Amino acid sequence: MALKDSLTFGMALPQRYPDAAAEPAVVRQVAQRAEALGFRDLWLTENTLDHVPCPDPLMLLSHVAAVTSRIRLGVAVVVLPVHHPAHVAHQAATLDYLSGGRAVLGVGLGRDAHYGEFGVPVARRVRRFTEGLELMRALWTQEQVDYHGDIYQLHQAGMLPKPVQQPLPVWFGGAHPDAIKRTAELADGWMGSGNSGRQAFVGHVQLLTEALAAAGRAIAAFPISKRVFMSVHAQEAQAHTELRHYMDVVYRNGDLADRSGVWGTPQQVRERLAELAVPGVNHLLLHPICRPQEQLEALAEVVGLA
Repeated sequence: MALKDSLTFGMALPQRYPDAAAEPAVVRQVAQRAEALGFRDLWLTENTLDHVPCPDPLMLLSHVAAVTSRIRLGVAVVVLPVHHPAHVAHQAATLDYLSGGRAVLGVGLGRDAHYGEFGVPVARRVRRFTEGLELMRALWTQEQVDYHGDIYQLHQAGMLPKPVQQPLPVWFGGAHPDAIKRTAELADGWMGSGNSGRQAFVGHVQLLTEALAAAGRAIAAFPISKRVFMSVHAQEAQAHTELRHYMDVVYRNGDLADRSGVWGTPQQVRERLAELAVPGVNHLLLHPICRPQEQLEALAEVVGLA
């Protein structure tokens, strides 16, 4: 049985590379080819202040929306508490409007360093996050919003255009037990970290499925995914070298390749992806770390889309 028969697959667009940002033409070609092959969605990440090139995800996805017609467009994740939620709501609604209802917004708490970089207090960041989510959803669905939170206040505020999707899906990241509980209560999907190993990921999925059941939500209808940093090559050693280089430069820790990455020949990659398809998991975000066009074709074959 092909992997595509039990999982849906997303593709990371070329965005955050060690040496240089991908050319816009390459981004367009990968997006269009991924749509033609039958990948479910395209994904970018947010790293505003970074030591490697990383174009803004919502702006780049708006560009991609203009050259595709069916494939969904996601960002995982926006560090919501360091933004005003009205700005994020407006950007996401605009992307959904421009794409004809294909946007997926991933949000998370981020790391402590993000807060200092943007002058936002770390204290009460969970409250800032949950109020931000409430405010975004109100702006997406209500004509006039009155919101009186501890952090945010709005009086008779409106936002247009509204998203085409009602509701616009919001996925969470984060693997702390409290974050997983919030996911089950408030989110429309969950994206596991690309830097978590298989054993940790399996544990997070188990906690999430238990939390979803406790919240009375249908597990089968809830997207549960993981970003998978990867390299496929006819020579296993070359794939491993590429992945270690990426982790060493981008995350300043080459050992993450061995702890959490997937690499090897097409058959080895197929087997290692299958190991992530534990009960509850219904989606994987494939994130090739080099040679984007070549990797896209190879991975389509690995999962059975080509």
